[in-house]
Amino acid sequence: MRKLLIPLLAAFGLLAGTATATAAPTSGVNDYSCAPSAQHPEPVVLVHGLGANGPLNFATLAPTLASHGYCVFYLTYGTGILGPTVGGLRPMEDSAAQLSAFVDEVLAATGAAKADVVGHSEGSTVPAYYLKFLGGAAKVAHFVGFGANYAGTSLDGLATLANLLHLGPVLTGVGCAACTEYLPGSAFLTKLNAGGVAVPGPTYTNIVSKYDTVVTPYTSGVFTAPNATNIVLQDHCSADFTGHLGQAIDPNVASFVLNALDPSSAVQCQPFFDAGA
Repeated sequence: MRKLLIPLLAAFGLLAGTATATAAPTSGVNDYSCAPSAQHPEPVVLVHGLGANGPLNFATLAPTLASHGYCVFYLTYGTGILGPTVGGLRPMEDSAAQLSAFVDEVLAATGAAKADVVGHSEGSTVPAYYLKFLGGAAKVAHFVGFGANYAGTSLDGLATLANLLHLGPVLTGVGCAACTEYLPGSAFLTKLNAGGVAVPGPTYTNIVSKYDTVVTPYTSGVFTAPNATNIVLQDHCSADFTGHLGQAIDPNVASFVLNALDPSSAVQCQPFFDAGA
């Protein structure tokens, strides 16, 4: 299990500290000349998690989506005192505004009427705010969040993430406005959940794991709405023990993402083990 965790952290640039958010994009990703196909008319915007960045969080999922014929884009948002390689630190309202501008940029470049948004961890919360309060519902067809989080997490959950990412006090409050907003009952979460997270228009797919020790409880990533589908990994793939970070490279998560974007995609569960949170 440790053998799977080490390359995952390396992929996030969290062991050696040498990877950068400006690393060369994976082939087929952030190609502003990409023309969406009739089969996949919406470009896909990928939104990374807390303490991560676009190129590294989606080193696996981005090329997977591109190989299935999607125009794929990602950004790094919410950077702060740790520089351009560590995102998601700023207030989530600010990050949602940054996402809004990026979606507009992608739509203008591709000529598409709407985009699909897929996010990991904070990459579910920020888009949810964008959809509800910044006009995103009119511009997004499908929204998928994995390792999703709409109701916050405990201090233990934030501490677990900080320990895994070797970011110490930054992800437990100092220099991380988003961390404070993630505490249950925060003004941000109260506003997001008032009247329900979902708004009419987009479809919502929430993917969570019972073994998530960062989003605690893991049920913070699900909600009930007429246009929402909740997927607990272990309810469908019982041999999948993936936690929080591992969902970024989990083939089962990738299958559920593909199916949410195009229901004709088959979901075939594979055993996958992860020692991470």
